[in-house]
Amino acid sequence: LGFVWRELVMNSPKPVHRVLFVCHGNICRSTMAESVFTELVHQAGRSDEFVIDSAATSTEEIGNSPHYGTVAKLRQVGIPLVPHHARQVRAKEYANWDLIIGMDSANMRNLRRIFEREPEVQADDCAKLIKLLSLTGSDRDVADPWYTGNFDATYEDVLAGCKALLKQL
Repeated sequence: LGFVWRELVMNSPKPVHRVLFVCHGNICRSTMAESVFTELVHQAGRSDEFVIDSAATSTEEIGNSPHYGTVAKLRQVGIPLVPHHARQVRAKEYANWDLIIGMDSANMRNLRRIFEREPEVQADDCAKLIKLLSLTGSDRDVADPWYTGNFDATYEDVLAGCKALLKQL
């Protein structure tokens, strides 16, 4: 149902913001950001203005559900988990999104590599690519809880970035 809804909205004449969150595996940070941003948009009464999704730069976790640490943290703070299975972002998707938001510097490099051959990307020099915490005025990366184990710190970063994003849109 979510895919069908997204397709309908993406093809709708109503103006929407199309936002894609991206991390390495699409099971921790980007799925957390997708769920947090979806909830913030819902609370603001603006759900009909957005298409929100997440993806990976790698193929390592394709098809897997969100990490249990992400699920537990979202449950702890009362944010519904958006149903999702990890997928890799495709080069042809660049035109489908208004913003493609990476979680760290490595994600940003990998996104540029994925998209660099697309004519639209060459024309706008990857202008749609933004690192999440840059929206808060910081150059920091969102720490990867796959390595740190600290889903609390990741959540705080994701929440700050998502709030800043919503404010700007």
